Amino acid sequence: MSIDYQERIPNNVDLNSDRRLQRALEHWQPKFIDWWKELGPESFQAADVFLRTAVSVDAQGWASYGFVKMPDYRWGIFLADRVADRTIGFGDEMGKPVWQEVPGEYRSTLRRLIVTQGDTEPASVEQQRRLGLICPSLYDLRNLFQVNVEEGRHLWAMVYLLHAYFGRDGREEAEEMLYRHAGDANNPRILSTFNEPIDDWLSFFMFTYFTDRDGKYQLKSLAESAFDPLSRTCTFMLTEEAHHMFVGETGIGRVVQRTVEKMQELKSDDPALLRRHGVIDLPTVQRYINFWFSSALDLFGAEISSNAANYFGTGLKGRPDEASYADHSLLATEHTLYRPDGKGGVEAETVVARSAVNHMTRDAYAKDCEIGVKRWNRTLEKAGIDFRFQLPSDRFRRTIGVWANVPTDTQGNPISAAEFERRRGEFLPSAEDRAYVKSLMQPVTEPGKMAAWIAPPARGIDNKPVEYEYVHLQ
Repeated sequence: MSIDYQERIPNNVDLNSDRRLQRALEHWQPKFIDWWKELGPESFQAADVFLRTAVSVDAQGWASYGFVKMPDYRWGIFLADRVADRTIGFGDEMGKPVWQEVPGEYRSTLRRLIVTQGDTEPASVEQQRRLGLICPSLYDLRNLFQVNVEEGRHLWAMVYLLHAYFGRDGREEAEEMLYRHAGDANNPRILSTFNEPIDDWLSFFMFTYFTDRDGKYQLKSLAESAFDPLSRTCTFMLTEEAHHMFVGETGIGRVVQRTVEKMQELKSDDPALLRRHGVIDLPTVQRYINFWFSSALDLFGAEISSNAANYFGTGLKGRPDEASYADHSLLATEHTLYRPDGKGGVEAETVVARSAVNHMTRDAYAKDCEIGVKRWNRTLEKAGIDFRFQLPSDRFRRTIGVWANVPTDTQGNPISAAEFERRRGEFLPSAEDRAYVKSLMQPVTEPGKMAAWIAPPARGIDNKPVEYEYVHLQ
């Protein structure tokens, strides 16, 4: 499907045929630009950045590359091509035609799903707005900005749906997404993870690996929706989201690679010695993994959820890759999970599978997260280092669901609150850890140069060398 770049708002939804909708979005557009200039990347609005821009929704050759100032980036509204005769693939309405308009009985629920997803997009831009000031290289600076502009486009994707299908309520919700701000004490973002500060690049890489991967699973679930415009919107968003997770996985991998090189040089794994030589020791990386993975798990909601069951039953939100499952009803099958037994132990509970959709989706997410962990561990194995990274248990540090506020160790064994506090520094980044990592965050902006705490990438962007000047600073 072609994208009309001659329009004030680039789109492939024939926006100019609906003048009322076009005017509403053009009214929202300058407010978005004002938000971007105020809370987008700090101090780089005038820089020329080598960015990719969507030019097609075809998976082959869908983007072009070139230098652009970020406020001039061509954000737009792009939906994947419509699938002819598409039918609902799960739930109680399975086999019926998908909806092109919002059914009245699901209007409020569907709007809330779209708003919650949409709110995460500007939130991450706000969380990351000062990272450019401490970038480890121009290559990384460009990747940060690519993530940022695409999060901005994903906000546009949700705002279009709100304007096009939810009338005045939708327009008001779109306005609110520019008034909530990450970390604002009075008007924070909806989900707590999107209020966490991201003030160092190790946290950024963890966020793009773990939190953006949660975004992938939320988008894949919404891409199954019976509401076809939402499905098509999320399908294309997933194409862009893949780069964000690449940034996270390779970023963490490069941190590990640089630490391994220093360990081999010093012939030591002593964290204190490694810190004196300016790299991030492996136990600290593990504690960051524990923090960000456990934070991401809460984004899936409670393991047993009547809301998730209702979303599934009504066709609003499915499981990622729903077609790969045999049972699309989930009323005749059961699902087993484990919960605290109230006596310091663990017990099994079997529930109707439909009420455990969140748990099943979260399990798939955790397996996906293991892929990067295995790659980072291969670096350690090849270097002859015994240390191995691992994901913490899905029971660890939970604030939602059956394990909410139940202290466990990273293996998921229940422990006392006192023991958890005593071992907190073993499990999670301490103030000292964060201060040390932050002390390494000195900007490196000379083409071809790289901060000493991170290894260079294996290759550059769009067949350019790593040494390419990806950002022209003013």
